[in-house]
Amino acid sequence: MILMNTLTTIFQGLIIGIIVSAPLGPVGVLCIQRTLNKGRWYGFVTGLGASLSDIIYALLTGFGMSFIFDFINSNQQLLQIFGSIMLLGFGFYTYRSNPMKKVRPTSDKKGSYFHNFLTAFLVSLSNPLIIFLFIGLFARFAFAAGSVNVAEHVMGYLAIAFGAFLWWLTTTFIVDKVRKTFRLRGILFINRLIGVIVMAISLIGVVLTLTGISFI
Repeated sequence: MILMNTLTTIFQGLIIGIIVSAPLGPVGVLCIQRTLNKGRWYGFVTGLGASLSDIIYALLTGFGMSFIFDFINSNQQLLQIFGSIMLLGFGFYTYRSNPMKKVRPTSDKKGSYFHNFLTAFLVSLSNPLIIFLFIGLFARFAFAAGSVNVAEHVMGYLAIAFGAFLWWLTTTFIVDKVRKTFRLRGILFINRLIGVIVMAISLIGVVLTLTGISFI
């Protein structure tokens, strides 16, 4: 039972890490631009900078929600529906947004890996609204509720970080491979596809919650 709960938490953490990282906001666009202009690993460390900021906000969200465990446990179904609705709104916003407007000219100077990491971290950290996305995701998956197992929580947050790591590793790998044919307008298509996927996940979550079927 403990092993199953831990594996479930790890899987949920991976999904949360990927969903948080996937939308192409300012850092996502910056990551793709740097991959195209400077090389794959410059884009990758840019993504890692954003991931560090995300995990900080994830910890802040989880710490805040830990004070209301009783409320979360007694209203789990309602909160899961609430989380799904928030995800639906986030997915719709992602679909409607145009990341092309965030494209900015990049410097010809590559700079150090640390500089690219730090600038992405600061850009991502300057957007505390990400906390609301974490609240929706944590509520949807009941991620921060119920367990008093410290190791399980640690594994969950590490899984969030690893999910973000996998997203940026995969994204920069693909962009680098299609460097010669990739066009920045492709960012708009990717963003809309991500929006559709997030909305689909949220709607499936609502249906399964209302029918009483377990959803990771």
